[in-house]
This record gives sequence, C-alpha cells and structure tokens, in this order.
Amino acid sequence: MDRQTQIEIEAAAFRTLRNHLMIERPDVQNIDMMNLAGFCRNCLSRWMQEAAAEKGIEITKEQAREAFYGMPYDEWKSRNQTDASPEKQAAFDKAFAENVKPKN
Repeated sequence: MDRQTQIEIEAAAFRTLRNHLMIERPDVQNIDMMNLAGFCRNCLSRWMQEAAAEKGIEITKEQAREAFYGMPYDEWKSRNQTDASPEKQAAFDKAFAENVKPKN
C-alpha cells in the first residue's frame, strides 16, 4: 500500500471513530472512556490541536472540541454529561495521571 492510500484509509477510520462518538454514541461518558481506554473526546480534540500546531495551523481548544462534540463543549456537557460517582472520579484521576502527559 502506498503512503497516500494509507493516510486516506487512516483518516477515514478516524472520521468514523469521531462520528461514532459524536453522533451514534453521545451517551458514552468521557470519564468511562478515560477510565477504560486512557483517552476521551477531549484527548482526541487536544491531539488534533497539537497536530495542527505541528503544521503551523492554530486551532483553538474550543474549535478542536467542537470538531469532536459537534457543538460547543458546554452545550454537549449540558445535554449528555452525567455526574460521576466518587469511585469513577478516583479512577479517572488515576487514568488521567497515567495517560495525559504534560507538554515538555
């Protein structure tokens, strides 16, 4: 497979993941994703923002998040986010510390 085809296939798979989380499964909580997989929609949006910056393109945090929520983040939270139990919050704090590294 040539490099351009690989990039196109990877981009298509990524768009499918984004659309799945944004449209098909907005009920899936970020805290559950982070606790289980070590990343969530906010991570995806941050990675997008960082990749754009590497190309010299500035995308705000809000713009990047809207790309993964399909609406402003605060609106998504009010529609979809539920309160986390103390146990889930503790697991999240551990997962966040293990998976979200500070920028050097």
